[in-house]
Amino acid sequence: MYLTQGFHRSLRQTPDEVATIYGDRVWTFREQGDRVARLAGALRELGVVSDDRVGILSLNSDRYAEYLLAVPWADAVLNPVNIRWSPAEIAYSINDSDTKVLLIDDAFAPMAPVLKAQCAGLETLIHCGDGPTPDGMLAYEEILAAAEPVEDVRRSGDALAGLFYTGGTTGFPKGVMLSHANLSTSSLGMLASSSLLQNGAVLLHAAPMFHLADLAAWLGQVMTGGRHVIVPFFDPKAVCDAIATHKVTDVLLVPTMIQLVVDNPDVDSFDLSSLQHILYGASSIAEGLLKRTMALLPDVRLAQAYGMTELAPVATLLLPEDHREPYLRAAGRPAAHVELEIRDADGTPVPTGTVGEVCVRGGNVMLGYWNRPEETAAAVRDGWMHTGDGGYIDADGYLYIVDRIKDMIISGGENVYSAEVESALSQHPAVLQSAVIGLPDPEWGERVHAVIVAAPGVEPDPDEIREFVKERIAGYKTPRSFEFVTELPVSGAGKILKRELRERYAAATD
Repeated sequence: MYLTQGFHRSLRQTPDEVATIYGDRVWTFREQGDRVARLAGALRELGVVSDDRVGILSLNSDRYAEYLLAVPWADAVLNPVNIRWSPAEIAYSINDSDTKVLLIDDAFAPMAPVLKAQCAGLETLIHCGDGPTPDGMLAYEEILAAAEPVEDVRRSGDALAGLFYTGGTTGFPKGVMLSHANLSTSSLGMLASSSLLQNGAVLLHAAPMFHLADLAAWLGQVMTGGRHVIVPFFDPKAVCDAIATHKVTDVLLVPTMIQLVVDNPDVDSFDLSSLQHILYGASSIAEGLLKRTMALLPDVRLAQAYGMTELAPVATLLLPEDHREPYLRAAGRPAAHVELEIRDADGTPVPTGTVGEVCVRGGNVMLGYWNRPEETAAAVRDGWMHTGDGGYIDADGYLYIVDRIKDMIISGGENVYSAEVESALSQHPAVLQSAVIGLPDPEWGERVHAVIVAAPGVEPDPDEIREFVKERIAGYKTPRSFEFVTELPVSGAGKILKRELRERYAAATD
């Protein structure tokens, strides 16, 4: 399997169907195919050879989709850069991966001089925005017009498809090496296990395209030959408008995005009747938000994907028919392409219902971490990816994620899993968002601390919230302290950065 395989099928079978819509730009598969072949040719003319890394630092666009096809077409390796990172973090990933060519759009063009100065191996910058091309960069449309189209080398199988740097929620980012087979296996497993992205689907890209969750959805849509509607970044109004205008059927959103759509006061003014599926993932969803979404959009089929970058990324799916009691807090059951076990600290499988580390085996497991053999060996043992997530499997085979293992709170000798506490908090009407962390406590070792974003126009009462939570979970799991903030720190993928919350507390204490 290879990333461009489904695209070639569309070029043969439906060349004059619409492939991408971005603002006023509409490309058919035939037109997109010519542009992709020319971009691949331009990369070759710039000196890109087999296995070279080609990066992109850009908001979502149709040119981003062309990049995803053209780089493997030219026998090179993708490096989609996290747009939420600082210049220092971006420079680190470019240097670590030895990226040779970088596409950069209008939003990030001001960063180019810094990157050029800090990245000795970065030879060429291609401006892929719509504004004037800055000095020192090549214009995207000009190099396409001047290049000769080249044949697809059909880079495939175990060949490296891309380096996907982890979001930095656990420390310094690592480059996850994923092959064409890894990515294809994951997307095919998702398609085989669900009703997502069926023939005729119109997929909206609102989540960042650098993130593997959206890339997996993109590849699934490439495989089935569907249409891509692309907005530059997530905005609840723009999402609703795109769904109504282009009759979008499927969209991938992270829970924080779903919340902004559901809580948008103007959401009822948009015709969302074409929407059939919302796929969500990248972080856990609060039960309260899930119920609000189901009430607002009763005809939309919700599906959750659990996984991680190292799994390309899908491991389990909670299908639309599973979105009912008692499975609303589950992460689903293993997708068609994976085996899944829960293991203890010694690597021994544990009984049903017992919490341990989630371990996954299958053709989607990464090749390894770029230039980090020791960390690769620690994470992948005998073909099993040790995810670092704590969870358990129930008698029906559903996986429940309770926490990152290192985020587990031990209070008074009892294990407290933040996901359970956050789920209880989410059901309180005064709580818009929450993050639960463990803070040092002289009496309990750690105390359960809740950082909360209050619902608009509500004055939260900590004592009342505490009693509300205590009615739903054990007393020792109930937050002993509260902090109310206007927003929570999140990664580019929409994951709440609990490490940053703990660091803030440590700095304040110091």
